[in-house]
Amino acid sequence: MRLKAIAPIVFAATAAFSSAVLAEEAEPLEIVVLGDSLVAGYQLGSGEDYPTRLQAALEAKGYQISVINAGVSGDTTSGGLARVDWSVPDGADGVILELGANDALRGIAPQKVEDNLAAIISRLQERDIPVMLMGMMAPPNMGEDYAAEFNPVYDDLASRYSLPLYPFFLNGVTTHPDLQLSDGMHPNADGVEVMVENTLPAVEAFIKTIRG
Repeated sequence: MRLKAIAPIVFAATAAFSSAVLAEEAEPLEIVVLGDSLVAGYQLGSGEDYPTRLQAALEAKGYQISVINAGVSGDTTSGGLARVDWSVPDGADGVILELGANDALRGIAPQKVEDNLAAIISRLQERDIPVMLMGMMAPPNMGEDYAAEFNPVYDDLASRYSLPLYPFFLNGVTTHPDLQLSDGMHPNADGVEVMVENTLPAVEAFIKTIRG
């Protein structure tokens, strides 16, 4: 008799736990892309920016996900650091960090760039928010000495903070004028599609680490 009385309770508890697990798995992931004009969608049409196209590509592969565009045109790593606490809301499941291109264009000291990015990463990790780092490279006109200091910054940060790293965010676009706007720096809509295609495997790997 006692076993018969206990059985419904055990079944109800098991069902409730299973429902809670399924609800958690069904809830879309929220990924914030914290960056500059390269993700903000500079001079692009509605829905042509990198975060929007990335979300579409992930949804096409079966992911339930929301990719939030937290890009600000002209932003430097200092700007990103100043706004990281309110640009990344509580409850975000992960952050794709893309900053540094404007620093390089302005010739900001690479050590300052590294310090700012390190501070951003530390703040996010203190909030238990996983981070993926998008690497950047110094433009050729900045000279070899500057590039030698700037380019290793992202590898160093990825190693120090155990972050997944995509080495160069603009890979496949910088040497193709047909994938760029007339300024020769920003991707056009086709360029964004190339960036999404190239970064997708790395982003998928990052997402899989968030919920195992």
